[in-house]
Amino acid sequence: MSHRIFTALIALCLAPSCAPPGGALDTTEPSIIPAAKAPAELRAQANPDACWSKTTRPAVIETITERLLIQPAQISSAGTITQPPIYRTRTRQRIVDDGNRWFEIPCALGQDPAFIATLQRALAARGYYDGPISGTYDAPTRAAVRAYQRPQGPDSGVLSIDAARTLGLVAVPRDDST
Repeated sequence: MSHRIFTALIALCLAPSCAPPGGALDTTEPSIIPAAKAPAELRAQANPDACWSKTTRPAVIETITERLLIQPAQISSAGTITQPPIYRTRTRQRIVDDGNRWFEIPCALGQDPAFIATLQRALAARGYYDGPISGTYDAPTRAAVRAYQRPQGPDSGVLSIDAARTLGLVAVPRDDST
């Protein structure tokens, strides 16, 4: 085996150990969608200044199989079946759940480094984040957000408004009914 091939094999064996815990390095920014560009069902119920994001999972598809009667059975006058019925099987699929889960997020998430630094400090205080307080929404911050909000949902690295409220980053709306 030549020296070059041997070196390439060693590099391939060591490459997975270079990835951060949890898989490949995630360099994507949070997906922030203003309410004006959100789906119609969200716009109807949302604050016009709200921002949204979504998680996408595999869709749930149901397969429906039906037997359709093509020709009924032929029955003689004596009551015996002279020819059995003829059926055709029809199979179709329908989407039960498209896999998209929309959730409201703090709009400051994509614009305000001070907000992100406060988020990092709040996650660090709860033991979810051990990186530098940089004010950037980087892969370690997303991993900490995902770990923090996974138990109550959504399972996303994008901070939900509910998680931001429980962390004390966003004001809880007052109940004016009392």
